[in-house]
Amino acid sequence: MPAACDVVVTGVGVVSPLGIGAESFWRALVAGTSGIRPIDRFDSSSLSVRFGGQITDFDPKEHIRPRKSLKVMSREIQLGFAAADLAMADAGLAAPLREPDRCGVVFGGDMIYADLEDLASTYRRSVGGGQFDFGLWSEAIHEELHPLWLLKHLPNMTASHIAIAHDARGPNNSIVLGDVSGLLAVAEAVSVIQRGWADVMITGGTGCRLHPTALVARGDSLVSHRGGDCRAACRPFERDRDGLVNSEGAGALILESRSHALARGARVRARILGTASGCEPGARRSGLAGSALRQVIRSTMRNAGLSPATVGHVNAHGVGTIDMDRVEAVAIATELGNVPVTAPKSAFGHLGAGGGVVEMAGSVLALAAGLVPPTLNYETPDPQCPVNVVHGAPLAGRPATALTVNLCSTGQAAAIAIAAD
Repeated sequence: MPAACDVVVTGVGVVSPLGIGAESFWRALVAGTSGIRPIDRFDSSSLSVRFGGQITDFDPKEHIRPRKSLKVMSREIQLGFAAADLAMADAGLAAPLREPDRCGVVFGGDMIYADLEDLASTYRRSVGGGQFDFGLWSEAIHEELHPLWLLKHLPNMTASHIAIAHDARGPNNSIVLGDVSGLLAVAEAVSVIQRGWADVMITGGTGCRLHPTALVARGDSLVSHRGGDCRAACRPFERDRDGLVNSEGAGALILESRSHALARGARVRARILGTASGCEPGARRSGLAGSALRQVIRSTMRNAGLSPATVGHVNAHGVGTIDMDRVEAVAIATELGNVPVTAPKSAFGHLGAGGGVVEMAGSVLALAAGLVPPTLNYETPDPQCPVNVVHGAPLAGRPATALTVNLCSTGQAAAIAIAAD
């Protein structure tokens, strides 16, 4: 990262199972509150796992403008739009922007699954004699489906809606690369400012793994079945973990060049020290080994000028599956030794592309508070996960720096280092 351009965080927006808004999210996270609950937003009775990180208090009509845009917004897009709006308000950037050409958007997303109710009438009209008929489908789809239906399911539409609402005319991009999408979006936004293409970037990630179609399509082989007390289901790095917990949510950050932030008198929440990304090309064939994660940790540390002794905490991917937790823990321990590790998915579940930025937001807020939030449900250490997991209570007295990491089973890994200002 060129020293000539210092990039800082001036706004945080979160829409999560722990709360909406940075402050309510942080209070719940540091208090060890769980956002995992039974699913009641739709009929989940036919599912083998009927709990997750459901957001219960999100009313899109309170967050989306213009209201008519709701017709072409999936839940992921709604959550991402709301998080970006909250981040802009937190940064004190009110519309209209003084220099809209110097403000851009980069957002991370997942595959957006179709809502069943949108397609139900088309499917019913396409069945003849007990068989699905593509000829009937081609006729019915033109009459039954909303002509702008596709816009609900394009991952780039989150960034588009945000840019339109805030008249952000600068660089606009979307990154769709699974669980690392959000951190990669933040890294790209940092790079845009460093290249001198923008002074302000709205960046983040959004995901909804609780969509009924997504739950069926993804299956439950990697999902925790600990239904007795669903709040105890997600147990990152713990010996008795049995899988991940699906969830939904979005996080957004406002990044600015330091000179721009200071010129307008903005509060600086944190500064970006370094970023890195990498990939294990053979992960799909041979399984995840952790080499990409080790490489991005080393690269980020080098770019940030950090050593293991100066890292306050690691905000881990910590998804709660047996194999990925082991790979991640070994990589962190190998590169960083006994640095304290927190795994906030234990509190709010797996947000997909929204997870990385919500987790990074947790670290931004943690640095300001001087506390590392605890990992829930960590009772019995797993010898195969040799990391120093913060649990039981928040940890104080650590250096005011943090490293957030994400990885995915296809081999991609990303990391971002931050520091209190």
